[in-house]
Amino acid sequence: MSLPRPRRFRTLFISDVHLGSKPAKADYLVDFLRHHEADTIFLVGDIVDGWRLKRSWHWPQKHNDVVQKLLRQARKGTKIYYIAGNHDEFLRSFQGVHFGGVVVMDRTIHEAADGKRYLVIHGDQFDSIVHSVRWLAYLGDFAYDASIIVNRIVARARRVLGMPYWSFSSWAKVRVKKAVNFISAFQALVAEEARRSDVDGVICGHIHHATMEDIDGIRYINTGDWVESCTAVAEHGDGSMEILHWRQFAGAEQEISERPLVPRAHAQSEYEAA
Repeated sequence: MSLPRPRRFRTLFISDVHLGSKPAKADYLVDFLRHHEADTIFLVGDIVDGWRLKRSWHWPQKHNDVVQKLLRQARKGTKIYYIAGNHDEFLRSFQGVHFGGVVVMDRTIHEAADGKRYLVIHGDQFDSIVHSVRWLAYLGDFAYDASIIVNRIVARARRVLGMPYWSFSSWAKVRVKKAVNFISAFQALVAEEARRSDVDGVICGHIHHATMEDIDGIRYINTGDWVESCTAVAEHGDGSMEILHWRQFAGAEQEISERPLVPRAHAQSEYEAA
């Protein structure tokens, strides 16, 4: 039986894959790239997790498969731009360098098919914890890893007991005011940077919270991640933007729904208040 043709887009935006970390859903991303192609792909930071790799080396074949899949698309003519993030900040010293057809940069302006211009940036530059209190950022990163493991155990236990899935993260987003404030403050800062850059919108990652919304006349788009939600942003031929969820086309009820007990932005906001 022949496989369905991949969906073709003008542009794909992918961020926060965290290759080199155990929670990375590399196999899901390979499957996503198998079914989705684009003329241009922006890797919007934290594709490789240098922080984790410094602590302990973890690079299974499926992580290498992601790299090979992207390089193969570059060889076939896809333009690929790698925007460095905080977890792969070592790449910021290689701006403008080509690696196998992949161009490294810190930020760029993308003009969509409808003429709208977007600032493309990872977003860690607007996270005060990452840049002002570095050790707390590392501590929050460790807590984030631990919360993912704990939440998987809880989710599996509830399934064994015949109980429905319960997402602590959804509960926390409603009840943890500091977390909501962190996300809102981050979005406002990134949108303001887009306004200073004289563009129509901004496309970023960093906080693992996929969304599209208007903030005082600026179109704010966050690509999400490939640790929890497994999302990407696609630009259609007419310039319209769409958030793509891997589980929607995969028909999966796999471990994607096992969100961490402490969502990334929640953990950071708690440290920010310390």
